[in-house]
Amino acid sequence: MSTTTPDLLWPRSFWSDVPDADRAGLREVLAELLGRGVLLGDEGSGRELYLLARDHYRAHVEDYLAPLALELIVDEDHSLLQARPRTESCLLLGRFDKDETLVLLTLWRLYDDEISTGSQEAVIVTVDQLWAALKVHFDQVITPEKSQIESCLARLRRHRLIRTLKPEGMTQAGELQIEVLPSLARVIPFEDLAAWQARVESFQPTKESGEGEEVAPA
Repeated sequence: MSTTTPDLLWPRSFWSDVPDADRAGLREVLAELLGRGVLLGDEGSGRELYLLARDHYRAHVEDYLAPLALELIVDEDHSLLQARPRTESCLLLGRFDKDETLVLLTLWRLYDDEISTGSQEAVIVTVDQLWAALKVHFDQVITPEKSQIESCLARLRRHRLIRTLKPEGMTQAGELQIEVLPSLARVIPFEDLAAWQARVESFQPTKESGEGEEVAPA
């Protein structure tokens, strides 16, 4: 006879086929996907959660997310799960402020440039490289200074769109390394560079407004 304590918080009618031993892990998977949008499964405890969902409960998670208009992405190449909003009907979309959006768009371009070369390696740039690219792509817009970029990166890091790493011997903030995760490209998907450029141009000042768009993509 099993001595496992029943999970009294688990509704009897909800996924009754999930054994007690898996419920805590599955709860963590859903919390990560709803709270952060992405579950990284390439290391640590995240690896166990990723394998649990991928190998045993993929259909369960897909069914749970579907009424929220969230699509489950299982990226086996990068060992991550992502809850991607169906923008036409999802009511859970968030917003980035203007500085965060400029950083996000620039990182998307840096990632796309690297991937388009056929590189299978992790896409890593420094804060200095990001700041220089911001100045190139948004040359007519007041972009965040290096001292402000770190706060922008913190929001993207919370949503598992990037990782940051302080290299050994780092002495300047601009040396901070940013790993751009593939989840970032799915947050603001573009069909091609022309679509990306059209979005970038929406931030450039116009004769009528004199300023770029303030509202960021979700």
